Amino acid sequence: MTPDDFRRLALSLEGAIESSHMGAVDFRVSGRIFATLASVKEGYGNLMLTPEVQAEFVQDAPELFLPIKGGWGRMGATHIRLAVATEDQLAGALRAAWQLKRAPAKAKGKRPRS
Repeated sequence: MTPDDFRRLALSLEGAIESSHMGAVDFRVSGRIFATLASVKEGYGNLMLTPEVQAEFVQDAPELFLPIKGGWGRMGATHIRLAVATEDQLAGALRAAWQLKRAPAKAKGKRPRS
């Protein structure tokens, strides 16, 4: 997948808009960032997940997902390797991040269903 594919799939989600933060492209729903292209030069898209959902993604597909280094990663921020991802994998991961940002707070610890 490419950064353009990432953008297209992110913006296909209901209510998603493109914005920027600290010079990096981001995607938001309900005013909250659910994904970014801040690491695109390294070949990654970024997903804003919970630590629990991140752990599931990394366990299920370690060749595709990895935590972002440092504090952001410990809070659930996750890289997805664009060159490795299929359209279905990328779309599903973006949908999970999008759902976490638009879901009620009490449901956030669980992996959203695709």
